[in-house]
Amino acid sequence: MSEPSDTATKGLRGWWSFPPRSGVDRLIAPWEYRHLRFFGLTRIAGGSIAGAAGVVCLSYGAYGWSAFFLVLAALNLAGGSWYGSRAHASDERTARRVGSAAAS
Repeated sequence: MSEPSDTATKGLRGWWSFPPRSGVDRLIAPWEYRHLRFFGLTRIAGGSIAGAAGVVCLSYGAYGWSAFFLVLAALNLAGGSWYGSRAHASDERTARRVGSAAAS
């Protein structure tokens, strides 16, 4: 008889659940979750560039393009700040876990 296989690490569901995370953190792609601070900073940089493009379009009177770039900038800046807050929270959880293990 064959040995039971570890189905938790196979398939898309298993791949998406690594690294283990809970709650709303599951919305973040795994490769982004592993490097939250980096991807948060890149989203903020991209949002800043999109905001600058929106302001330039606004100065030329292209209101439709300006609205598109400004909405894109707002979403990127919000996502980047959320990633930064999640990275900070995970740093605190790690520090608390390491501190409690050292006290034992």
